This record gives sequence, structure tokens and C-alpha cells, in this order.
Amino acid sequence: MVKSKRSDIKILDRVMDALDVETVLVSDNENEARNLAKELMQSFGLKDVDIVFLEHEGKTARLRIRSYIHRSGCRYAWLRTEAKGEKE
Repeated sequence: MVKSKRSDIKILDRVMDALDVETVLVSDNENEARNLAKELMQSFGLKDVDIVFLEHEGKTARLRIRSYIHRSGCRYAWLRTEAKGEKE
């Protein structure tokens, strides 16, 4: 896992909410595209995945995939570092 240069906090812990990936995948149908998109995000170590947009045409699907690092109400990692007194 990549760490921030400024502290021992993981760089993904500095993401406020989510990461979006927009891509085109080769797939036979929408269902396969959804499964491939989730598999792609999981291969990055991201587990909380939503398909925000999917447009399948022919043998390709254009997708926007969102992986939540912190959903609303989560315990945000950057708040833990502020509580410890880390300065910018």
C-alpha cells in the first residue's frame, strides 16, 4: 500500500469519499461488463464498488465505476491524524 510522504497514514485514507474509474471494457453483454468492472476494482484492492454508468454497445461497454473509500459517517482516517496533532 502506498503511503503519504508526510506521515504513516495510507494515501487512500486521504481520499475524502470515493474513487471513480471511467473505462471501456470488451464484453458480450451488460451483465458481463458489470462483473468485469467489479473484478477490476477488486483487483486494485477496492471492495465497496458501485456501477455509476454503463452503456453497452456491440462488444464493448463504457463504464464509470465508483469505489467508496469512506462513505458518509465513516471514521475518517485524516481525523485520527488531526487528533494526534499532525500539522500540514
